[in-house]
Amino acid sequence: MALLDIRQRTGWLFIAVTVGHIILISAQVNTNRGVPVLEALTFGAFAEVQRAATSAVSSAQEGWQNYFALQQIRQENERLRQELAQLRVGLQQERTAAQQTLTLRKLLDFKGATEWQTAAAAVIGSGASPEFRTMTIDKGTQDGLLPDMAVVAPTGVVGRITTTSARASKVQLLIDASAAAGVIVERSRVNGVVSGVGQTDDMAFRAGLLNLDYIPGTADVKVGDRLVTSGTDGIYPKGFAVGEIQSVEREGGQFRIRVRPAVDYAALEAVLVVLNSPSLSADDDAATVGAQ
Repeated sequence: MALLDIRQRTGWLFIAVTVGHIILISAQVNTNRGVPVLEALTFGAFAEVQRAATSAVSSAQEGWQNYFALQQIRQENERLRQELAQLRVGLQQERTAAQQTLTLRKLLDFKGATEWQTAAAAVIGSGASPEFRTMTIDKGTQDGLLPDMAVVAPTGVVGRITTTSARASKVQLLIDASAAAGVIVERSRVNGVVSGVGQTDDMAFRAGLLNLDYIPGTADVKVGDRLVTSGTDGIYPKGFAVGEIQSVEREGGQFRIRVRPAVDYAALEAVLVVLNSPSLSADDDAATVGAQ
């Protein structure tokens, strides 16, 4: 063991001496440019170390810069997304306001064009049951509203008031199965009565159509004819649009007529309530004649 240890030490010593000689020779031998070989080797080695260190530092700096730049881009994207969402919400609000303004303008024009005294009201609810087609408006007895007053829109007849409170009223829509109104065919002047379609005719009920009844078998009616109120029912003023005949069929010598309402009930936002109904006007006229 001791002999092996002495040999290893001798080997290491030999290597050290050899390396020392090489270094001394390199220090004394010059390159073609007059620079000692040792200095050139040392410079080259340190240059590579510096190059590697510089490259590592640059990579690290670039990585940090890219990281912070990415964070800034993410923050900017988030800010832009929030601004875009706010703009979209604002655009929707502006569209809603514009639509409401247009609806109110049409309602005011309609109010100015009719000879009846009316009160404007906003729709604030609709009936929860499909069997009873109603809606709720934001005006009531404190605004002069009473049961059986007609409710209309610029496009035509909506229905009549059935229940009132101080600040709200329930309106039975004309398409309700128990609703009815006297009408006249605008073209041929034939009188009849429209009423809501019950659930027994599911397709017509879902389509929100009306029945046109009490039409003589010889009457002149056809698809496309427009119907207006006749004023004979004592609720709806004469001349308001009701709808258009969609189909005409004969069953046992009698007509089976379907009418598409003039009003889109699902899109109603504001209505007019007729304060001086035809029945009241007729009573007032009768009283005046009797007094004379």
